[in-house]
Formats: sequence, structure tokens, C-alpha cells
Amino acid sequence: MASQSGVGVNPKCLEAYQSLKLGKKIKYIIFGLSPDNTEIIVVKESQSPNYEDFLADLPEAEPRWAVYDFEYEKEGKRNKITFVSWSPDDSKIKQKMLFASSKDALRRSLVGVAVEIQATDYSEVAYESVLDKVSRGA
Repeated sequence: MASQSGVGVNPKCLEAYQSLKLGKKIKYIIFGLSPDNTEIIVVKESQSPNYEDFLADLPEAEPRWAVYDFEYEKEGKRNKITFVSWSPDDSKIKQKMLFASSKDALRRSLVGVAVEIQATDYSEVAYESVLDKVSRGA
């Protein structure tokens, strides 16, 4: 599936997502663009339950997409698969535009995402901020 920008989604992205969603072996996945900007690829998969590790994997000046299996307490333990569109203010304009126009191809291929977050700085992906958005619809 190609996006408006012509960027495709690498099949490994869907394999990793299925592993997170069904296998529960992965806690989060970071996606980015291939070096030649022709496809969306998996940059990192992690089993770390530590939310701080996830934040550390979001680069300060480069856009990324991420899927995080967010676990929280509300009348018992719950999980929501959360899609993060990370586009920091310090990113290059051309890169931000390419990421913005490529997002839909990735987002549409990830069936079962419960919450979507768009973030331009770390305060918007802070644990409490995400917890607030995730637990609202629960």
C-alpha cells in the first residue's frame, strides 16, 4: 500500500505489528523511512516495559511513527494499542512534510489501533499525557 507521497509500507512493519498485537512479545515498535525515502521500515522493536525507554527511542530532531502497547489501571488492568505520530519542531521541513504525507499508508495498515497521538515535543508523549488520552475512552 503506497501513500500520497508514493512511499510504501515494508511487509516487516505489519509482521512486527502483528507480533505486538497478537503475540504480546513486543511492547513497542518505532517506524521510520528507509534511507532512500521509498518505504516505511521498522527502526526498532522493543520488549522493554519501561516507558522511559520508549521516549528515549524517539529522536529529538527526526520524525518517527510508533506503536506502543499502553498498559494502565482503570477498574483493573487494561491495554490500548496507541499510534504515535512523532514530528518534533526541530525536524527539517521537507522531512516533516514527507512523514505527514506518508502517515496514512502506515496508519491504515495497522488494524486495531485504539488511540492516535500527534506529538511535536516530549510533553505531548509524556506518560501522564498519554494516560489521560488513553483512559478517556475506556
